[in-house]
Amino acid sequence: MDKPAERAPEVDPRVYFAAERTFLAWIRTGLGLMGVGFAVSRFGLFLREFSATQHTLTTNSVVTGVVLVALGVVINIVAVINHTTIVRSLAAGTWRPGKTSKPAIVLALVLAALGVAMAAYLLKFR
Repeated sequence: MDKPAERAPEVDPRVYFAAERTFLAWIRTGLGLMGVGFAVSRFGLFLREFSATQHTLTTNSVVTGVVLVALGVVINIVAVINHTTIVRSLAAGTWRPGKTSKPAIVLALVLAALGVAMAAYLLKFR
């Protein structure tokens, strides 16, 4: 049984499909963050209705929610730019494997920082 001939990345449609799947994963990530941000923001309004003494927590949850929604929007914009760049480099034959995803690294660091900040806030105001 013969192996299929290796095709150049710019000719192989599987490479484009993989780029499309990655793009869609970034879009899902951005939409997920926007959804969580909206829920966090609305939870602050629920707390304000539930108890008037929780005003500080309400303000913080609204700000946190807005930041998460904005982060989701930024992720979607960066995903479009990144996907367009990859597809163009594939078509031109200049794409090289093994490059790290800078947007993914930045997102992971930003989310880690947000997680640490939220954990510190929750420990301080438990």
